[in-house]
Formats: sequence, C-alpha cells, structure tokens
Amino acid sequence: MSVLVGKKAPKFSATAVVNGGEMVENFSLDQYLGKKHVVFYFYPADFTFVCPTEIIAFQDKMEEFDKRGVAVVGCSVDSGFSHWKWLQTEKKDGGIKGVKYPLVADNAMIISENYGVLAGEYDMNEDGESTFNGTPMAFRGLFLIDKEGTVQHQVVNNMPLGRSIDETLRMVDALQFFEENGEVCPADWHKGEKAMKATQEGVADYLGKK
Repeated sequence: MSVLVGKKAPKFSATAVVNGGEMVENFSLDQYLGKKHVVFYFYPADFTFVCPTEIIAFQDKMEEFDKRGVAVVGCSVDSGFSHWKWLQTEKKDGGIKGVKYPLVADNAMIISENYGVLAGEYDMNEDGESTFNGTPMAFRGLFLIDKEGTVQHQVVNNMPLGRSIDETLRMVDALQFFEENGEVCPADWHKGEKAMKATQEGVADYLGKK
C-alpha cells in the first residue's frame, strides 16, 4: 500500500454517475484543478451494508463541503450501470437515492490499484494464467487533494470500519487554515481554535496557554 501524501494524485479518466443519475464518460479530477479541494474516497462495493451509511453521510454534509469549496467524489470497483441502479433505489430498500455527488466506476480496478487501496493483486499461476489474489474490492481509502492536485491527507480503513465525515471536515478546515494563515494545527484542532507557529517558540507559546 502506497503513501501518496505530498505527491500528485494519480490521474484517471473513467465513467461516473453524477447528479444522481447522469452517466458521463471521461470523468476526471482534473476539472477541479485550480478551483476546488477534493475529497476522493473509495468504498468496497455497491449494494452492501456499511457503504451506504458512508455515502449518504457524505451527502448529508454536502452543504458543509460546498461552503468550504470542496468537491466530494466517491469510487468503487462497480460498473457505471451498477452505480446508476443503486442511485435509483430507495433508501428503505437498501439504496442511496438522493446522493448527487459523482460516483466513479473503477470496474477495471486500475484506479484503486494506482491509489494503493486495492485489497489484493494480480499474479500469474504456474500455468501462466492471470489470477487475482485477495479481494477484488477497494479498502475504505480517503484522499484530501489540494487545488494543485497534491494529496495532503490520506486514511485507509479495512472494510468493516466506517469513516467519520466530521473528521474529514476537520482535516479540510485544518488544511485550508494552514494555506490561508501559514500556522500549523495542533492535535484535535477545530476551526475557530488557536493554532500555532511552526517554531519552538510557537510550540512553547501554545502549550503554555493550554
């Protein structure tokens, strides 16, 4: 599994479903360069159990992401049609109807592999045949990408462990505060709290006032 923090986010062009039902080809994160921060996250599969709780939780917080100028994009190894079908399914039936942000189709598993979250790998058996070892799904990876396309934060959970959308927002606030003010954000920092200068004096001043 790779650490992408400090590196350019891997590029891709793929099918995605946007606005809750519009299938688009050649969807890319490049459209946000110079314009928006991006939260790009992976989930294992459509029509599962933990996944809809995360996907809907992101949608429920979209007003907060929009206020911060952040695009949210989800991705799994399912096809575009699978995404579309799930987006048309009512929540009471296990669906995610009402989700509007883009869901990318990575059915070739290349995007997941390039981001280092694929829960397995391709190999060759003794007969020279291509095989896949592991689970052909993505772990719950999340990447916060700045306007220049550089990954500033990543977290990867195993499949049973759902993520905190509030923590994602906290990391967005920390990154944007640093970009705007040049001060660094200490442990458990939240928007509106005191930050500190990245110097020994700054640390001493911060700790002395806690």
